[in-house]
Parts: sequence; C-alpha cells; structure tokens
Amino acid sequence: MVSPFIKQCWAVAGVQLNYVAQGMMLSFPASLLPALKDPASTIKVDLQSASFLASCVGLAATLGFLGSSSLMNVLGRKLTFGAALLPAIIGWGIIFFANSVPLLIAGRLLTGVTGGATITLGAIIIGEFTDPKYRGVFLNLNTVSAGLGTMMLHIAGHYFHWRTAALISLVPLSAAFCNLLTWPESPAWLASKNRYADGEKAFYWLRGKDEDSVKEFEAVVRAQKERMAQFPETLTCSDDIVEFFKKFTRKDFLKPISIVFIGFLLLEGSGRHTFPAFAIDFIGDVSGDHSQTFLYTMCMDVITAASALMATYLVKVMKRRTLLFCSGISSVVILLSVSLYLYLVSLGVLANDKAWIPLILLVAYFVVSNLGCTSIPLGLLGEVLPLPHRGAGTAVSGIAFSFNLFLAMQATPLLMATVNTYGTFTAYALVMIFTLVIMYMILPETKNRTLQEIEDYFNHGKFLDETPHPGDDEVKMKMLDRQP
Repeated sequence: MVSPFIKQCWAVAGVQLNYVAQGMMLSFPASLLPALKDPASTIKVDLQSASFLASCVGLAATLGFLGSSSLMNVLGRKLTFGAALLPAIIGWGIIFFANSVPLLIAGRLLTGVTGGATITLGAIIIGEFTDPKYRGVFLNLNTVSAGLGTMMLHIAGHYFHWRTAALISLVPLSAAFCNLLTWPESPAWLASKNRYADGEKAFYWLRGKDEDSVKEFEAVVRAQKERMAQFPETLTCSDDIVEFFKKFTRKDFLKPISIVFIGFLLLEGSGRHTFPAFAIDFIGDVSGDHSQTFLYTMCMDVITAASALMATYLVKVMKRRTLLFCSGISSVVILLSVSLYLYLVSLGVLANDKAWIPLILLVAYFVVSNLGCTSIPLGLLGEVLPLPHRGAGTAVSGIAFSFNLFLAMQATPLLMATVNTYGTFTAYALVMIFTLVIMYMILPETKNRTLQEIEDYFNHGKFLDETPHPGDDEVKMKMLDRQP
C-alpha cells in the first residue's frame, strides 16, 4: 500500500522536473551570449539583440500565463500542464537547429511560453495536490529545482556547445511529460465543476482518508455549493468577460493579487532570474578575475542550491512571515555592503587586491536571499489565490510576472553598462526595501493553513474561529496563530 505522502511526492516530481527545465531556460543566456559574442561565431549579435535574446522570454511568458489561466478552468490542471510543456519542447528544437538571431528568438519565445504557463500552474497544482503540512516544503522545492537547472545549464554550457546545452534541456521536460500521465485530476478543479464524486476519489487517492482529510474535502464541497448558489456559473463568453472585470471590485480577489504582484517584484529585486542569466558578468566584475568565472559560478550555483534546500527545512519549522522578513532584511544589508565596497574600489578609496571580501559577501547574499526572498513569493502563488479566482488570478499575476521578468532582464545589462555592478546591486536593494515594507503590511501568515481557510481569510479579513466567547452576543472572528 503506497502512502499518501509518497503519492504526493510522485505527483510533485513532475512539477519539479519542469522547474529544473525552467531554471535551464532562464540561465541559457549565460551559455549562449558569450558564445555568440565570440568573433568566431557564425551568428553575430550586438548589445540590443543580446539583451532581447535574454529578456524576450518575459514577453512570451505573458501568452503562456493567459493561455494556461484560461485552459486550466476549462480542461483541468493535468491536461493544461501537459499542453503547456509542448511549446518548450519545440522551442529547444528550434534553438538547436538555429542559424540566425531571429530563429534563436523564436525558440526562446516558445520556451518562454512554457515558462509562463507552467510556473504559476505548477504552484497551483502543488497547492491543490498536497497536504497543508507538506505544502510549504513542496512549494519551496520549486526554488531548489530551478537552482539545480541553473547549475546543470552552466555546466553544460561550459563543457559543451550551446546547441548541445539546448538538447540537454529537453531531458527534464520530456521526463515531466511522462510523469504527468500518471496523475489524477485536481480534486479542487473537479469540485469546482460539481464533479464531487470524482473529486472525492482523487482527493483521497492523494491525501488518504482520515478525519482531517475528510473535513477538508467537505469544507471544499460546502464552499463550492455556497458559491454556486450565490454566483451561478456563467454560460456565455460575454458573461465570462463581465465576471472577469467584476473581480477587480472584490476584495477576495484584489488582496491576494496584490500580494502575488508585490511578491513577484521582490523576486526580481532579489535577482532570482537575473543573477543566473548574467552570472559570469556579475562574478567577473565582483572578483575582478574573468579567467576564473566558471569556477566561481559553479561555487555560487552549489551554494544557491544548498541554501534553497536549507529553506525547505526552515519553511517547515518557521512561520512564512518570519522567514521572509529575516531573509529580506539581511539580503538588503549584505547587497548594499557589496555595492558600497565596489563603489569605494571604483573611486580608488580601497585597493582592488582583496577580491575575497565582495565574493564572501556575495556568497552570504545568495544564502540568505534563497532562504526566503526567492522561494516564498513563488510559493504564495500556490496558497493565496482563492479557488473561484485561480484562473483569472493566474492570468493577472502572470502578466505581472512577465512584466517584472522582462523589465529585470532588459534593464540589468543596461544598468551594468551605465552604472556598473555596484549601481545595479543598489537598484536591486532599493526594490527589495520597497516590496518588503508593503509585504509587511499586507501578507497574512499561511503556515499550516488549508487552502479553504486561506480563502476564508480573504473573504472575511480574518481567519475564522467558530468558538463562542463568553459575553459575546454572537460568534466572533479572531486571528489564529496556529502552531505547527
């Protein structure tokens, strides 16, 4: 008899394989661009085309977000996830055979479509498939998997031609596609389609049938029936459009979307995607030794993956808010320290003979930022979007993710060319400060909460406690601080 935990691990493995592939996709410029800039390259690029090759995946991700957000409500999570993997498989094939910049861009755009479609959908699948006790760990593994993909691409790009690296990137995508064929459909999606018997079967297959799981699924069904009684399902396309725009007047939509948007801004401010893509340039500038950039990059990749793995333990034992703000504040302090050191070196105030100082600070930054700033924002996507808004919420948050990713990937090489690495790091730190202040004010504690409890929070502004208080005329709501 296979335990529910093992079944959840197996289903989540397909999502994690996809995150490995997305880490390889985002880091591919680190292998591709230096090769194209080589005088011997048959494909020539300038600063503008190189910047667009790196950043175009952010634009393409918008199409992926919009497509998956529509299809996930119509076709279900499983079929949509499988369809979303296909553009990247085709895209890597185009990159492998490309002999011009336009073909490389076309391949990158297709991989970006899959990235956008699966990054958010994968988080939602994990949120709906897994037990609240393990959900935070599974969501945090997304960062570990992406970090592993980054390291694999850097190694492949160093030892093999960039075309071979593109071919290697097909492996985790193919494995993810095979894995998803064994999944059940999402119980939450089945319940949203009033297929309660199928949803119950899938839910108990994933989660087992004990007192807690029975209560959780009953709460999902009860909430869905209440929702259907209050908001009957629309039948026409025009009704769907009207309902979509009505969501922007509802607090249970605006609040979680605001959290996701600010979380994505924090993600890019922490350099989650730009550091891997421009790792060789960053580390070369910080160390002052471009001949050893691959060794330094590998060290950083290992440290990043190890710290992200450490975060999977911390997210189990610590509250989300505590971990996020400890990680964020420490990251800002370290990043500003690196910026100040590099700035003083550029002025000649400090001698440029102690490269180990900024490298150690950068190592510390990668460790502490991966403990919270780069993992929790993506994890929140799988937790805070209420079931009736997950399709629209995925579309809106996806557009925000694409915009932030495109802006970060486009701006980073320009910032490095104009204000140097220390100015770029300072800009990152300022974005992080801004987002952390807002997150402090709007982010609830979601640790060990069921998705239905989190949904109730955004409906009522508080987590519900149905225990009567002496002297009260009615059952009041109060904030719970549930311990693990």
